[in-house]
Amino acid sequence: MTQRTGQISFALTLAAGMLMGCTQADEGADAGRATPSAQATPSAQAKPSAQAKPSAQTIPFDLYTHCGIDEARIGFTYYEAETPLSDGMGNPPKGWNKWVQRGTMTKKSETEAVFTDDAGHEVKFRARPGATAAKSLCS
Repeated sequence: MTQRTGQISFALTLAAGMLMGCTQADEGADAGRATPSAQATPSAQAKPSAQAKPSAQTIPFDLYTHCGIDEARIGFTYYEAETPLSDGMGNPPKGWNKWVQRGTMTKKSETEAVFTDDAGHEVKFRARPGATAAKSLCS
């Protein structure tokens, strides 16, 4: 791949991510995420039996942090942080990566999810019923 082709590819990837607006990965996606962060691909999981209550699902997750930590998309569901995190200027707080924080997202239920990472961060998210798009697009 030429340098020019690589630059165009990166620009298109970045633009696609901004159009998605601080959203997160689809569960079960096979390909890398077309944003500054990669799509989360769930690890192999055992399927619960018909009688068993489904357990929490944990997937690798790249949380988009460029505009602060406010929302995430898991599958087709948009979630908002119970307590949004920012430096007050629309950036992630100190100790968070500028664009993407790699970690895991655990779906506790259809309406609750928790992001954690190796740095010790934890953010609780709640589903936004009826949401079909990100709350806001940031630049």
